[in-house]
Amino acid sequence: MSGPIVRQARPYDLSRLGAIEASGAQTFAAAGDPLADGSPPASPDAWRAAMEAGCVWVLDDPPEGLIGFLAGELAEHGLYIAEIDVVMDHQRKGHGRRLMQWVIGWAKAKGLAALTLTTFRDVAWNAPFYASLGFVEIPACELSPRLIGILENQAARGFDPRRRCAMRLTLED
Repeated sequence: MSGPIVRQARPYDLSRLGAIEASGAQTFAAAGDPLADGSPPASPDAWRAAMEAGCVWVLDDPPEGLIGFLAGELAEHGLYIAEIDVVMDHQRKGHGRRLMQWVIGWAKAKGLAALTLTTFRDVAWNAPFYASLGFVEIPACELSPRLIGILENQAARGFDPRRRCAMRLTLED
C-alpha cells in the first residue's frame, strides 16, 4: 500500500509530536468547540516513557514527514489510548483509522485483552468514529478506578463530564 506508513516512534520523533497535537486540536476550534482547558501540547518528555515501552506510533509520509501519531500506555491487561492526532490538513483521509487499525492489530498480536480510551460522546470524529471500529461505551458502573480517575482529571481541567465517556474494544483471539 502506498502513502504514509505507520511505524513505532523513535527518539527524534518526540519533538515533532507537539505540533501534530496542536494541529489536531485546531479541528475542535474550527468546528466551534475549542478544547476546554486550552492547554498546550504535551512536551516531548511526556511521551518518552510510552515510546520506550513501544507504545507510540507515528504516521510517516515521506518526504513530508510525520502527519499523525497515537500514544498509549499498557494498563489493566490492555492498552489505554492516551492520544491520537492527525495534522489538520491530512484529516478525513482515513489516516486516523489507519493508525487505530494498526494499533488494534499490534494489541491482538501481543495478546492484550482490550483497548480503552476516553473521548467526547457527541463529536463525530470521537465516540462515533471509535464505535465504527468496534469500541463500546463502558457503563459508569463498570469503569475501573483508573478510568474514573482519568475522567475526573478531565472534568477538573474543564471538560464537561456529561460529554465525556470511556470506551473499550474487547479483543478476541
